[in-house]
Amino acid sequence: MEIKKAGDIMISLDKYPHIPYWFTLRQAMAEIENAEFEMNGNKCPCRVLLVFDEKYQLLGTVRRRDILRGLEPEFLSNLVIEERKNYFDSKKDQQSRHPAIDKLKESILDRAQRPVSDIMRIIKATVNFDDHILRVIYEMVDNNVSVIPVLKDNRVVGALRSEDVFHEVASLLLG
Repeated sequence: MEIKKAGDIMISLDKYPHIPYWFTLRQAMAEIENAEFEMNGNKCPCRVLLVFDEKYQLLGTVRRRDILRGLEPEFLSNLVIEERKNYFDSKKDQQSRHPAIDKLKESILDRAQRPVSDIMRIIKATVNFDDHILRVIYEMVDNNVSVIPVLKDNRVVGALRSEDVFHEVASLLLG
């Protein structure tokens, strides 16, 4: 059984969705919505975008959950947990909250214009193109990331997703 290296199973940067840091949350959401991969005959949705600066230096990542959190209206984030729960209590009269729902929609539309750099996650780890898959597993687990950038000559050349690493290890173990 040959154990592969990062470069053998990565998704090359020209196929992996990435955006500049000045894109809005709305633009980032559109990128994630429209991106999917074909892996092992299956279509897979994109869960994480890579974020670059104008010199194509990697700055961070943005997950779907980060975008959703970034859309949260400021007036809600200032409420204590119980007040937030009450705000969305479906048992309460929805009609009496109609103006609040309109305020919520307006605020989300406004927050969608924020730059992705406001919410991106700083890169915790990278792996090299020639790194053994065991190193990839270590970095993913140790840094609690599901996507890890792959470098060659100190430049990003692709990304590895935990799904693909898992599939590779399963192929080794299950034959």
